[in-house]
Amino acid sequence: MKTIYLIRHAKSFWGDQSLPDFDRPLNKRGKRDAPFMGEVLREKNIKPDYFISSPAKRTKKTAIIISDKLNFPAKNIVLIDELYEATSIKILDVINTVDEKYKSIVIVAHNPGLTLLNNYISDKYIDNIPTCGIVGLQVDKKWKEIGKNSCAQLFFEYPKLYLK
Repeated sequence: MKTIYLIRHAKSFWGDQSLPDFDRPLNKRGKRDAPFMGEVLREKNIKPDYFISSPAKRTKKTAIIISDKLNFPAKNIVLIDELYEATSIKILDVINTVDEKYKSIVIVAHNPGLTLLNNYISDKYIDNIPTCGIVGLQVDKKWKEIGKNSCAQLFFEYPKLYLK
């Protein structure tokens, strides 16, 4: 059995319109939510073998914060350029190429790609994965075989379930 954790980056800062989208940092709420959601995953005893992230500043920072809470070394996070604002199909292409030695992977990326990917590979539909939302999926296939409706949703967590 394999597990996939789809994580949308935490809330980003929009106050400086001169910043390119790629370089937007986390805002105050994002800096609160990312460690909190990392704790939620730690309480679920999540221990990923492989951690993949978009290289955008907000996504990379979310990945580093959450990996720290899961005792996964930040230096081992793999940054994949194609995950920046990737379509669901591009994210699935990345999943389909994961080495079989890994049984549990985390992907930190962007919407709408993550929500559309969940709705393609999961048995449960989600209207929207909010910022710092996490979907846990389980699958009994090889990475390269994951496709339409092949995963069972284990959970869907997001900050507003806990924090107001």
